[in-house]
Amino acid sequence: MLVIRPIRASDFTALKQIAIDSGHGFTSLPVNDELLSSKIARSEASFLKDVVTPRDEGYLFVLEDTVSQQVVGTCGLEAAVGMDDAFYHYRLGTEVYHSEQIDVRNEVETLTLCHDYTGAAELCTLFLKDDYRKGNNGRTLSRSRFLFLAQFPKRFGERVIAEMRGVSNEQGESPFYGWLQKHFIGIDFVYADYLSGIGQKGFMAEMMPRNPIYVALLPQEAQDVIGEVHANTRPAVRLLHAEGFRHRGYVDIFDGGPTVECHLSDIRAVCESRLVSVNIVTNNDAPISAPVKSYIVSTIRLDNFRVCEAKLAITDDLQTVDISPELASALLLQDGETIRILAM
Repeated sequence: MLVIRPIRASDFTALKQIAIDSGHGFTSLPVNDELLSSKIARSEASFLKDVVTPRDEGYLFVLEDTVSQQVVGTCGLEAAVGMDDAFYHYRLGTEVYHSEQIDVRNEVETLTLCHDYTGAAELCTLFLKDDYRKGNNGRTLSRSRFLFLAQFPKRFGERVIAEMRGVSNEQGESPFYGWLQKHFIGIDFVYADYLSGIGQKGFMAEMMPRNPIYVALLPQEAQDVIGEVHANTRPAVRLLHAEGFRHRGYVDIFDGGPTVECHLSDIRAVCESRLVSVNIVTNNDAPISAPVKSYIVSTIRLDNFRVCEAKLAITDDLQTVDISPELASALLLQDGETIRILAM
């Protein structure tokens, strides 16, 4: 069985391998032992915090194959970005130039450096190993975070964002970043991305252009990838669009990838998930007369949060659901406890 749970210190080796496997452009998991250990410790501390106002908490989860006892994926949530470190984006805008004298009107796209998403919650660090990219595994891993948001909304900013990986080649080179490197930053994309990932962002404020940039003046290859996503990221974008996330004109300052957003309470999975109590039954018990469907199932305890996919027989008006002892064991549930469910 595949179970999503909070990360712990013993998962360090598995997380480092995920950081290696994820490749260039996966900013939230740089291959850096100190940083990865710090991320794990921060996540463990966040689960223990009594949060009144979301700030610098970060919640990191892993997907574990309980048969092989191997960690095969990860996903994360940031409570409120930009509260301690600057959180930069480019905002796409339009400037209008009009002359009645010569009867000419031009609309010119601009990129303006901003911190508009400060305080927003962020979906981040989603990765699933190749051998497990099948069935509903990716969907379950990604959407598990929405059940956590639904259960603990006060621990997060009201707006939820997700930065989508932009276009880059196999060497990690970004067409969008090329002009920035040449004229402003002076270091290559991989290194700049790495520095950003380990929290050393001071060079951005020092070297990034301070005035709006006219998109029309960029090289064509840079213009072409603004707001476009990496081929490997397209399934994730489709899933978020189905949940109500939309691109509002903000892009990453390095690769030009789009950032999508949705108000927490408007996320489809948050709205549609619901609470039911469990009745642990054996195979000898008579089944209930309801259709069997796939659900994402989560516990509701912060200190022992668990998520997995399960087949359940349940109707819209049913307040109790029968589950197997195996599922109860995987989710560390006792008879009569409450779970949150979301139809797949």
